[in-house]
Amino acid sequence: MIRTTAVIGAGYMGGGIAQVLALSGRDVLLADASPELAAAARVRLIHEAGTYAGRGIFPDDAQARVADRLTAVATLEEAVADVDFVEEAVPEILELKHETLRRISTACRPDALIGSNTSTILITTLAEAVEGPERFLGVHFSNPAPFVPGVEVIPGARTAQDAVDRVVALLAQCGKVGVPIADVTGFVLNRLQYALFGEAARLAEEGVATPEAIDLIVRTTFGFRLPFFGPFAIADIAGLDVYEFCYRSLQAAYPDRFEAPRILREKVERGQKGLKSGQGFLTTPTERAADLAAYRDAAYAALSELLRETGPAPVDY
Repeated sequence: MIRTTAVIGAGYMGGGIAQVLALSGRDVLLADASPELAAAARVRLIHEAGTYAGRGIFPDDAQARVADRLTAVATLEEAVADVDFVEEAVPEILELKHETLRRISTACRPDALIGSNTSTILITTLAEAVEGPERFLGVHFSNPAPFVPGVEVIPGARTAQDAVDRVVALLAQCGKVGVPIADVTGFVLNRLQYALFGEAARLAEEGVATPEAIDLIVRTTFGFRLPFFGPFAIADIAGLDVYEFCYRSLQAAYPDRFEAPRILREKVERGQKGLKSGQGFLTTPTERAADLAAYRDAAYAALSELLRETGPAPVDY
């Protein structure tokens, strides 16, 4: 079991990760570019934990727990010298990450696992600077780390399966959902996120809708479903044949941007149309359609009530 940890990089992301680890009962050593930065970050994170607790979004004793478990140290080498797991969270600059990972892997125990919070850089590329790349992998938290549950877990070409399994177990113990994925540029989260943003930006450029209207449509339609169903489940429920037809319409209007994915066409050709046929990307049998509809309706009603309680986000367009 991973009991002792270090976070290298005490900024917004690294600090949030340190809070997650500390609240799970792990000792966390925190280092930054200077002892002063690390010490200031510790003060900030403890104060922030108290503020969150006061708002009811952290446990009541969060401030004391973070203060007890989180220690700022003077150097990277001191932080990583005798811990089970190190998370690198320095800025997304390849040279800086290489230098940081080189120092980490030289100074830490040979059996210590090393994770990187990179959001786009190939893990296999980062591993070039790591001694013992079998213990190195991507552990990509989302912003804000204390509150977003999903974490991408990305093995590189030489990462050992045991390292993946241990990190996924650690994340579960922290209340997170570690999702192993393949090592490609942008991974899953950012490839999807930037694909959506790119099309949204084009719609705004074309004058189809304002940024405010686009955001409103996303939040109140398909984005409303996403806390409960991912894109494959949504497609299965709608019907893969319906999706294929919509792709044909879109391709006719925008041939350079839309074409039905091969995997979708092949499923429709085999009669795998989703929930209506009991087979699609998922294998939910048709007899469970009523249960699924009941869950969907209750989930959407609960989210609607939550949104009424929280009110609109304080953003201006």
